[in-house]
Amino acid sequence: IEQPTFPKITEMCVKMIRRVNDEEGIKKLVNETFQKLWFTPTPHHDKEAMTRKILNITDVVAACRDTGYDWFEQLLQNLLKSEEDASYKPVKKACTQLVDNLVEHILKYEESLSDSDNKGVNSGRLVACITTLFLFSKIRPQLMVKHAMTMQPYLTTKCSTQNDFMVICNVAKILELVVPLMEHPSETFLATIEEDLMKLIIKYGMTVVQHCVSCLGAVVNKVTQNYKFVWACFNRYYGALSKLKSQHQEDPNSTILTANKPALLRSLFTVGALCRHFDFDQEDFKGNSKVNIKDKVLELLMYFTKHSDEEVQTKAIIGLGFAFIQHPSLMFEQEVKTLYNSILSDKNCSVNLKIQVLKNLQTYLQEEDTRMQQADRDWKKVAKQEDLKEMGDISSGMSSSIMQLYLKQVLEAFFHTQSSVRHFALNVIALTLNQGLIHPVQCVPYLIAMGTDPEPSMRNKADQQLVEIDKKYAGFIHMKAVAGMKMSYQVQQAINTCPKDPVRGFRHDESSSALCSHLYSMIRGNRQHRRAFLISLLNLFDDTAKTEVNMLLYIADNLACFPYQTQEEPLFIMHHIDITLSVSGSNLLQSFKESMVKDKKKERKPSSDEETESDSNSGSESESEEEASKPRKLRKRVDSDSDSDEENDINAVMKCLPENSAPLIEFANVSQGILLLLMLKQHLKNLCGFSDSKIQKYSPSESAKVYDKAINRKTGVHFHPKQTLDFLRSDMANSKITEEVKRSIVKQYLDFKLLMEHLDPDEEEEDGEVSASTNARNKAITSLLGGGSPKNNAAETEDDESDGEDRGGGTSGVRRR
Repeated sequence: IEQPTFPKITEMCVKMIRRVNDEEGIKKLVNETFQKLWFTPTPHHDKEAMTRKILNITDVVAACRDTGYDWFEQLLQNLLKSEEDASYKPVKKACTQLVDNLVEHILKYEESLSDSDNKGVNSGRLVACITTLFLFSKIRPQLMVKHAMTMQPYLTTKCSTQNDFMVICNVAKILELVVPLMEHPSETFLATIEEDLMKLIIKYGMTVVQHCVSCLGAVVNKVTQNYKFVWACFNRYYGALSKLKSQHQEDPNSTILTANKPALLRSLFTVGALCRHFDFDQEDFKGNSKVNIKDKVLELLMYFTKHSDEEVQTKAIIGLGFAFIQHPSLMFEQEVKTLYNSILSDKNCSVNLKIQVLKNLQTYLQEEDTRMQQADRDWKKVAKQEDLKEMGDISSGMSSSIMQLYLKQVLEAFFHTQSSVRHFALNVIALTLNQGLIHPVQCVPYLIAMGTDPEPSMRNKADQQLVEIDKKYAGFIHMKAVAGMKMSYQVQQAINTCPKDPVRGFRHDESSSALCSHLYSMIRGNRQHRRAFLISLLNLFDDTAKTEVNMLLYIADNLACFPYQTQEEPLFIMHHIDITLSVSGSNLLQSFKESMVKDKKKERKPSSDEETESDSNSGSESESEEEASKPRKLRKRVDSDSDSDEENDINAVMKCLPENSAPLIEFANVSQGILLLLMLKQHLKNLCGFSDSKIQKYSPSESAKVYDKAINRKTGVHFHPKQTLDFLRSDMANSKITEEVKRSIVKQYLDFKLLMEHLDPDEEEEDGEVSASTNARNKAITSLLGGGSPKNNAAETEDDESDGEDRGGGTSGVRRR
């Protein structure tokens, strides 16, 4: 207002106006700003200000060409609504001024063009002006009634550029809204419009045909009732289709068909578009003929969905989608159900066809929504005289039944590798939920899964739907949370472009946030729900759950990166990891022992000290690094003599291995879950900087207040379970077992055995005393996790430090031998 020539004005307006649906405070500000800027009447003599205003509005509309104009409609509605009951209506007055001046501006612009050399060039400015007029007509079509005659000649624009097409489409959309409101329009005006539209339908491409047929629908159905005109057009294309069908039946490979392909595509599309806006089974069209037109059209279009050419199939499906809007009951036909469901569920089916079927459902739902809103508005006008609201219910019952038919296949489309397929599937589900056509609980796990999509717009949309469901139905999200996590793993598997790489559960950006962090933040507020959810996830690591290793890795990633806020959350997880370890670990060792061949089992039992030394000095490849990273105290203990003991021990077990290597693989497989839990505990401990005594003292039954302190997160702590990643990358579960692999598995078994022997806490341990078993356990964990554990609290004494390392592995105290 102060500096109208400032170059960044358009950009500023675009940024502000997009916030029109924000929270109340911001919404109010946006409305006030634009009311002042655009929707305040301008004094009649101030032509310059008016021109500036028009240029500013059309610039903003032009700038938003790609992002959609919902904001403009919202803003206009908000402002007009706010003054509905007022006696003075400045916004309405300003709108009338703007519309009149925009039309004037367009006419002046035309004159200036005709005077100059580049005659007939439709620039972006003209498109923006006409688009702005359309946006006004959409909200208040009355404003444009007196200008309809002025707009009509634009239908005869010569089309050469994208801008020309935009002009024609927008003019058709304006006339569609405005002509039915005109009082006693002249016959010639209406006839001219009909003829112009028909020429465009016959001549131009899909977008133009769609808008022109729609406009023709409004003019013929609501004003002229010139049904014969439309019937002739319909018969022209319908006849062409029937002819092409019979030719195709005689000889599918005929050259005539190839030559006629453009005509076939146009006929399929146009017949569908006409059926969308006209019900040809009315007597006005077909007279007293007994033929059922809609069934005939269905049969024709269905015939071409089985065509060998994908382009023909797509056009036939588009045509079907149009016809279903006029006659939704056709979607219950068995052949239609089979067609739609097979396209959606067939893995090898083309992406374009899948997208088209989803688009059809989306358009149908959008049309239904518009129809319902119109019915509601009409109802409000007559509500005083009527008794019951019967109007909208019949059609919503129909759309509900239709969505029940296709729901499962649409939801399964979430697991498609192509993001465009997922995008349209999500749109259909969002529309279905917003219209309340299905029970939301069945969509919850799928929406949780879509919340992990790599594209932010899809994530936000899915998360938004979950928030809406949570508001209305508390507890649904928590009920389906684990199923949702498992499904999100399937979505990630589908998206994963490189099958060699294991699927990970966090975003590969600087935030490293968990893919399911939104789900966790929704559940974490309720302590009971949160704990149940975390326990269910940890139970998947149990050896009896038989969860596949990559899914465990995915869940461990999420658990490592969830947005924990209070100390209670990670402590609770660590507490349960300890419990799981002690149970699963013993089962694992037991099953391995049972698989060993008994008669050879004359394992020499070394004394405890020897065993400790030999076990701890396990011969892994990373031995030298480990040595370097261990505290001095541990390094001193290892002497060269114990090497032979260690070898003997591994060899003794190697001798007892059964011929069949399945139990070995099974052990390696099941042990991954336990390794991941060990890593996860170590990671959380480092991330939150907990001391061992803190973890040991924690009890889940204590009052919530004790552990309500906020977490102090360390930076640069990453969760990297190297052993599990190696296991998955080498595809050990399916590869050939070599001696080397056997040795490493046996070594792992001995480390586990040692760890389990030293797992139980003992309260009598005197402070400061570090027993042999502590050191042994340190060693076992370090070598199990493949490399030195990261240090905790470097300031501790050497004793404490080794003690701290030891407890990383699901241990809570120290047992004395």
